[in-house]
Amino acid sequence: MQGGLREQYIAATVTSECAYCHKPMQIEIDSELKFTVKEKGARPVVFAPLKMIDPKSPSIIDGF
Repeated sequence: MQGGLREQYIAATVTSECAYCHKPMQIEIDSELKFTVKEKGARPVVFAPLKMIDPKSPSIIDGF
């Protein structure tokens, strides 16, 4: 999103782990929301628990 606002290409590597088996994984994501998972066969599911966001916040970012 930041890349779209700045009209620049941005990429990042996220280091995480499987919530089930706790194996580490790395996900590369760019400003066009294209992603690549480094580990073969891994199919991560990305989610945000929306219940914890304050609906009275001026933006979703502020709600966290």
